[in-house]
Amino acid sequence: MSKKTTYILGIVLTIIIGMILQYFLCCTQCCSAKASDNPTKPDTPSAITPKIKNATKNAFAISDPNGNFNTNSNENFNFKTSNFSILEPLAPGVGDGVIKLKDYLRANPTKTVDITGFYKSDETNTSVYPNLGLARANAVKNYLVLHGISAKQIDTYGMLNDGIIPDKKGTLFGPLKFGVVTHDNAEADAAAMATLEKDCQAIRDNPLVLHFKTGEAAISLTSAQRKKMADISHCVDKLGVKLQVVGHTDNTGNAATNQRLGLDRANFAKGYLVKNGILNSNIETASKGQTKPIADNATPEGRAQNRRTVITIN
Repeated sequence: MSKKTTYILGIVLTIIIGMILQYFLCCTQCCSAKASDNPTKPDTPSAITPKIKNATKNAFAISDPNGNFNTNSNENFNFKTSNFSILEPLAPGVGDGVIKLKDYLRANPTKTVDITGFYKSDETNTSVYPNLGLARANAVKNYLVLHGISAKQIDTYGMLNDGIIPDKKGTLFGPLKFGVVTHDNAEADAAAMATLEKDCQAIRDNPLVLHFKTGEAAISLTSAQRKKMADISHCVDKLGVKLQVVGHTDNTGNAATNQRLGLDRANFAKGYLVKNGILNSNIETASKGQTKPIADNATPEGRAQNRRTVITIN
């Protein structure tokens, strides 16, 4: 082989080797670039989609374990969150169940119906009762009373239940539990009535007192006052007595004006109680004006004590 031929072959081989190297280098770079454009996602846990909880829907179900009464409707008394007013309209099944319950209780005077209202810990209590559960139970009690069931055959309770879930619009479907109780122990019933009479007399001796600023009729209840309000309502239901609201004033102004002011305050308090589930027919109002001071009107502190509304039972 001549030198010239050898030289040419060397050039050809150099070109071929260069092309091969260029191909592999380019492929490596291009593949790396494509890999960087579409990186593989690391093995990380996928995002957990929050599970949407369905609204709780309790049926309107009442049965007597010691009798032959049973009523059940898929619908119930419903409420908005942080509220104790029954949502209207009620389903026909609920109304039919109430009529059946009325007839059953009338035929069985030794039986009572328990109503337990549920409430959640994140709700705001704006009622006169210690909790929204009791306020809701009281609202249902009033409905039953207005439809012919004696308040003496109804007992109401409140219970914390964070398991109840409202719908997206904040509606709680049937946050309640019902039960029928048979009272067949005359001695125990008499003892319970004696205790109730004693507790109600304690309210007469130490009524609920609300204080007002001059010219105002604002009401804001403490926890202790809410508890007393529940006790007063219980006495009204079980003893058939009336709730009395009496307005008092200091001696600022003239007597006639203060007499009207006292009645205005009593009527304002009555309206507040009615909005909070106390039946209008169970409330009587009166005014003592400036005639019954409990402190010295010569001092601002004394006048503040005299501007009050007293809520008690007769």
